[in-house]
Amino acid sequence: MHVEQRLQVLEDIEEIRKLKAAYCAACDDDHNGHAVAALFVADGTWGAVGRPPEVGTEEIAAFMYGVRERGDMKRSAHQVFNPVITVDGDTATGQWRLLMMYTSTDEQSFVRIIGTYDDTYVRTETGWKFQSLAVTVEERGTYMTA
Repeated sequence: MHVEQRLQVLEDIEEIRKLKAAYCAACDDDHNGHAVAALFVADGTWGAVGRPPEVGTEEIAAFMYGVRERGDMKRSAHQVFNPVITVDGDTATGQWRLLMMYTSTDEQSFVRIIGTYDDTYVRTETGWKFQSLAVTVEERGTYMTA
């Protein structure tokens, strides 16, 4: 692989990292459905293992706003780390570890989620976007009570 190609792969990986950071920020913005959906291609999918995926940006936005409307959480903090990102031209895959913490709305419980994200990405005219995102929750529970 030529230096220019290697440099392009590194730049692509950095843009994908920024995309994932934007996703986490949108989720932590009280599950801002429009901000999350804007990170996906029109026919993109968001899914959690064990349930049917949300297909398309309208369904993804509605799902995220549904999380907000349930009112189970506030002050969430999505932390993603240990990414393994593989770029292949205009497509890429990524796997990330997840640690999410949030406060219950009554501020009596503090909850953490441990899991993984498995993503696919596609380069668009406006930059990298999610083609699919699938979260696997390995463990969820209260780590502290008030």
